[in-house]
Amino acid sequence: MFLTGFADEAGKDIDCQIKATLELGWENIELRLIGDKTLATVSEAEFETLYEKLAEAGIRINCFGSGIANWSKSPCSQEDFDASVKELADAIPRLQRLGTRLVRGMSFKILDDRRFDSPELEKIIFKKVNILTRMCEDAGIIYGHENCMNYGGQSYVHTLRLLENIKSDHFKLIFDTGNPVFSFRRLGTEPYPLQNSFEFYRNVREYIYYVHIKDGIAVEMQEGYNRPVTRFTFAGEGSGFVRQIVTDLREYGYDGGFSIEPHLATVFHEGDDPGNSDLAARRKYETYVKYGRRFEQLLKDCGWKIPRKCTCNSQQRKRSCEPNLGVPVG
Repeated sequence: MFLTGFADEAGKDIDCQIKATLELGWENIELRLIGDKTLATVSEAEFETLYEKLAEAGIRINCFGSGIANWSKSPCSQEDFDASVKELADAIPRLQRLGTRLVRGMSFKILDDRRFDSPELEKIIFKKVNILTRMCEDAGIIYGHENCMNYGGQSYVHTLRLLENIKSDHFKLIFDTGNPVFSFRRLGTEPYPLQNSFEFYRNVREYIYYVHIKDGIAVEMQEGYNRPVTRFTFAGEGSGFVRQIVTDLREYGYDGGFSIEPHLATVFHEGDDPGNSDLAARRKYETYVKYGRRFEQLLKDCGWKIPRKCTCNSQQRKRSCEPNLGVPVG
């Protein structure tokens, strides 16, 4: 087991992300944004600087949290698909250089004007996700599908349909504990109830490769919203069944990563001025670190042993000290 997180929630600057990771005593980052760019869009010079800073700090990028086929991209748009193919193609050589074997992807957004699980639409989605997966397979990388506001995230049944139709050892599931909290369970007929995180989890458990830790509480629907307004919380304090899921994962023998994705509003102290940008940045950083430490305590409470920090030289790291970044493929 190893711990990681979307460290851009501590700060967009890579120096800040590395600092927060080291303060937590972790060795991995799930890289999403560096400033306002991604691993696929930084310049060559910027990538070299990123690579050198990570190597110097002894920090790995265990996963690229990409926008490939995500909730903003239509399965029916060739432009959106081309953008996803380009993002993956541009990222692959950098992932290979970094030794990163996992990219977070999705299965396109839910369309408002078409039946979400029509056979015609499913055929398009399966074909395009298969193409993206084959690109990963050819590069020795895993396409990790996250249950979010996308086709596969509509219910555990839709995720299982993806698994049935994407026949590759390089297609794996990333399970997010918090996304079901604000997602409708699109089975049967409307009106759809909200999903239950534990129900979703138990039905896909045997296929889970990697876990995102998020939690929250769905607030009442508001006019103009197609999903509930959500108040995000520390892990274990919302409706995401985080304690039950991580306990069950331990008993099931899971040995992959837990990646924190707090989505938590910056926690200001009494007397703070939220309008002070420097103070807001500091509190954002503190909130991320606090979330990580509290999740570590939750893991301990659930019977997990927190992995020790490797003390090997970053350039001479022993293989026995490396965390399990996933089941070997190929």
